[in-house]
Amino acid sequence: MLVAIRFLIPLLVVLTVIYVGLSIYSRLVRRRKLIAHWEKKGLHGDREAFLERGMRQYDKSFRKKLLLGVYVIPLGAIALLIYITNFK
Repeated sequence: MLVAIRFLIPLLVVLTVIYVGLSIYSRLVRRRKLIAHWEKKGLHGDREAFLERGMRQYDKSFRKKLLLGVYVIPLGAIALLIYITNFK
């Protein structure tokens, strides 16, 4: 059990760094797309309000939730390997 904890803690730290990096990158890409849409359509009004509304929609989107796969896939694979190794 102690070996698993010594392995999982650094893994969680690495996965958290990856998640934060991907999250920041994804938000920047979405913001750039919103700015490009604003400029392409030649919209008028408050640009910051448009960007804020678009980013709020992004925060509720399924795409943002997909980033949690950074945790789910590796930890699920490890759990599956442990189960197969110990109980099959």
